[in-house]
Amino acid sequence: MKRILLALPLMILAGACASAPVAKHKPVNLMILYTLKAGVTPADFEAWVKSTDYPTMRGLERVADFRTHRSERLLMGEGKPTVQYIETFSIPNLDAFVSKDMPGETVQGIMGQFMGFAEAPQFIVVSEIK
Repeated sequence: MKRILLALPLMILAGACASAPVAKHKPVNLMILYTLKAGVTPADFEAWVKSTDYPTMRGLERVADFRTHRSERLLMGEGKPTVQYIETFSIPNLDAFVSKDMPGETVQGIMGQFMGFAEAPQFIVVSEIK
């Protein structure tokens, strides 16, 4: 049951990817926007990113680039950003990533840990306007 729950965000992403017109082997960019769950400190989360998330996700063959960004402030206007963190991925072959990496133990393990930190993350496949 736990593995099914952990796979839910990835299955949603896979469904979105399957419906998006993605050329074979065309690099795709993925962004994940989120805040931390109540009780999770930025220091604990960022230590996990550096010690576990970066080496694991950057070690995947089908991830060309992966970075986690902390929201600092708004450039214009009052208030705070609506999210605390934004992750960016460059994935050279999304079909292979979805079919091979996402269901695998490595990504499922990291996703399980990540979901313990993140509150309602949004997984967004993005395309540059050229």
